[in-house]
Amino acid sequence: MACLALVSPLSAQSVLRVGMTPGVPPLHYYSEGRLVGVDPDSARTVAEILSRRLEIVPLPADRLRQALLAGDIDVIMSGLVIEDAENSDLMFARPYLRAGQMAILHDTAVTGFGQPWAVYREDVRIGVRPGSAGSAFAEQDLPDADISHYTNSEAAFAALRDREIDLFIDDAATSWSLAASEMQTDLISLYRPLTEEHLAWAVAPDNPALLRDLNQALNLMRANGTLDYIIDRWIPVQVSDSP
Repeated sequence: MACLALVSPLSAQSVLRVGMTPGVPPLHYYSEGRLVGVDPDSARTVAEILSRRLEIVPLPADRLRQALLAGDIDVIMSGLVIEDAENSDLMFARPYLRAGQMAILHDTAVTGFGQPWAVYREDVRIGVRPGSAGSAFAEQDLPDADISHYTNSEAAFAALRDREIDLFIDDAATSWSLAASEMQTDLISLYRPLTEEHLAWAVAPDNPALLRDLNQALNLMRANGTLDYIIDRWIPVQVSDSP
């Protein structure tokens, strides 16, 4: 989808260095040796709008912030959840995607969790990844649940199939990836966000000019339908608030 270019003083800086952590489909991951997903497509579109040459810099998640503050990259486009401005050392653009923690279950258990309140029942067996946002939610908001920890989603999926847990609570990206998988058809997400999270791009606090340009680019992508096109291309389901 074609985009109109924005004229900006930053255009003289020919390269836009985007930090990203591959491995989180459908947001950003490798397919046939190429970075694909919502964030790579968005980065390519933003670079085109700003008339800058794109350089995607793959980095581990725990090095993104350090690289940005050190000036090794210009912007993080890697599914970051917006942080409280008073407690963050980054500046965030306007959100481009709504996310949140979602519950996944085996298809044989769907009838038992048809209502939103069912997740909060006493003695529900919950699986989470240690240190994840899903774990924090379960520990704080599900005090009567029986919580088990799994190192990755595949281990939690196996536990769902073996009926060791009732629900696996994880990032929305896990549910979105599951919806596109032909190998996991026996697992279903409730697609109701249990937490309110918004994803956004982040820049260093000393770069307000780039933040302004990113917000202008995002506004253009919203106005001409490019953002919806990218999201619909990679995410086959929509976040829902309805029961």
